[in-house]
Amino acid sequence: MDRTTELLSTYACRLTYQDLPPEVIHQVKRTLIDTLGCALGGFSAEPSTIARRLASRITSSTPSRILGTKADSAPDMAGFANGVMVRYLDCNDSYFSPGGGHPSDMIPAILAMADPLGCDGQTVITAIVLAYEVFCRLSDEVVTGDLGWDQGMFSVIGAACGAGKVMGLDREAMSQALSLAVVPNLPLGVTRVGELSMWKGCAAACATRAGIFAAQLAQEGMTGPAEPFDGPRGLWEQSVGQPVVLEPFGGGDEPFRITETSFKFFPSQIHTQGPIALALELHAQVPAAEIATIRVRTYRSAVRSAATDPQKWAPQTRETADHSIPYLVATAFQDGAVTPASFTTDRIQSPALRRLIAKMTIEEDLKFTERFPEELNCWMEITSTSGQRFTAATAYPKGHRQNPLQDAELEAKFRHLAADILPAPQCHTALTQLWSLEQAPNLRALLDSLVV
Repeated sequence: MDRTTELLSTYACRLTYQDLPPEVIHQVKRTLIDTLGCALGGFSAEPSTIARRLASRITSSTPSRILGTKADSAPDMAGFANGVMVRYLDCNDSYFSPGGGHPSDMIPAILAMADPLGCDGQTVITAIVLAYEVFCRLSDEVVTGDLGWDQGMFSVIGAACGAGKVMGLDREAMSQALSLAVVPNLPLGVTRVGELSMWKGCAAACATRAGIFAAQLAQEGMTGPAEPFDGPRGLWEQSVGQPVVLEPFGGGDEPFRITETSFKFFPSQIHTQGPIALALELHAQVPAAEIATIRVRTYRSAVRSAATDPQKWAPQTRETADHSIPYLVATAFQDGAVTPASFTTDRIQSPALRRLIAKMTIEEDLKFTERFPEELNCWMEITSTSGQRFTAATAYPKGHRQNPLQDAELEAKFRHLAADILPAPQCHTALTQLWSLEQAPNLRALLDSLVV
């Protein structure tokens, strides 16, 4: 067993519910409200329908609920289908250190195993905190995107830990689950390059499925390579090119990483949240028809991922549009809002939006890059056809951990995303279940409250 495997497996087995401060437990419940709201909002999407269709064909002696339905599947396939729903809208949480990603993508792995095993709410809460801690600590050390890999490189590890935790794996079995998660699963960053496909919203769900499968294999006694992280041809040598040394978890006064995540206010990539907010602010001052030019300055990661590829300036798919600063800024000016309805095929092809995009320039501001990821700076200037100039700027868009969504705002987000498929009384029931999760003897009532 190498050092990284030992560190992760030891922490995973040692963490208990009693270790969690009240604010951490509360943040888990907030995160679940946000995550399940996103799943309901993505329920009817084509990728979600495909994933549910495949999952519903599988029967299992450990049946796991497919979200929004009364149907069951094998835990790994339920985790995949539920993960696709969570991720589709690109509206679930984000974490930035120097690395980043969407740690709530791992939550379906925990729910998928906790459901058939009849785990109580406290077990689920603990496993979620564990998965976040593992994913985020790894992201603190390695920027996967800069190396050409996708975030599933780490979410598969967190998912395996979370699933293994609810399964009650001991340290030896947990170490095997980690190895079996890492060795077969190294996802390519091409998932998020060029014209984005449906797979953009499914890649992390695939990592979730693999994490569950790894934990199941380990429980049955399957072994994996002894040094999957630190050894020759292990993860660090093959994917990073140099050793990665993690500090021990759970020491000192360092906060749990789940308290350092950000929730999204708009259904789009995290780097687009600031530009959308500024466009909506300026929309009140300058009608779209009177805009002559739009100038945007922001940090390097935002420019590279949401404004560099030529496809981001003329998106053809929903997946590209929700990762495009040009498209989202133009939509905010044209419509005065960015919602899930902003991504229909007709809207993406709108000539009016294309004309606004043609008036836009986006460039890196080196000072903003230096302040990232602590700040998500964006500056915008509009010149009107009459020659007037209007500017706006933000460092902490709404939803950022320094400008967080309040509990009532998270509830409103849940209700809004679920509005098309759940009646208001049912939303109320689901929210009541989520706010009292630590008292739940199992997940049955919560999952029943989410049935469409």
